[in-house]
Amino acid sequence: MIETATGLVFRTRLLTETSLIVQWLTPGFGRLATVAKGARRAKSPFGGKLDLFYLADFSFNRSSRSELHTLREVSLRETHSGLRKDLGLLQQASYCAALVERATETETPLPQIFELMVGLLRHLLSHPAQPQTVFAFELKLLAELGLKPDLAKSPLNPGTRQLVKALTENDWPVMACLKLSNDQVTELRQFLHGFLEYHLGSVLKSRAGALGL
Repeated sequence: MIETATGLVFRTRLLTETSLIVQWLTPGFGRLATVAKGARRAKSPFGGKLDLFYLADFSFNRSSRSELHTLREVSLRETHSGLRKDLGLLQQASYCAALVERATETETPLPQIFELMVGLLRHLLSHPAQPQTVFAFELKLLAELGLKPDLAKSPLNPGTRQLVKALTENDWPVMACLKLSNDQVTELRQFLHGFLEYHLGSVLKSRAGALGL
């Protein structure tokens, strides 16, 4: 059965000398895996269309036997090429993508999380890497998962509690305007580290790099 979707390329890896496995994040199908047969051949129709954080419309043949489907066509929308020019931005985008993978199941619709990830990438393309970007993504993702921290029971000081509320509830353009003190960055980093560890089992090692540590 042929199906269509819009998705972000979350990762690619070799399947054979000429074919790739492409992991997507889509709104309707959630996280989805496809095989791009012959993608590494010189004249492949997939050439230049499958790279990290590319946004594309695509079609695939759904497999009835596994969660690995066959990619048919790809129409590229956006490459987010600016991410590849700044290591800090790429580290933040990669960590957030890995966090989505850790926190979600495959082939489960994730429309809000898809929009969250797309919004993050657009934000990163127009702003420098900042700790509050990571904190905002973590908090917004936790809220979408029904794991929003109960600030009334948190050990955070009042100012940091207000900051958490702002990072959770405001749109991305507000993030760059927020000013965090070094103490607030440290307090929030440690608080969310413990919260993520409790709810997800462990904290990704790439978080430190995403926060510039």
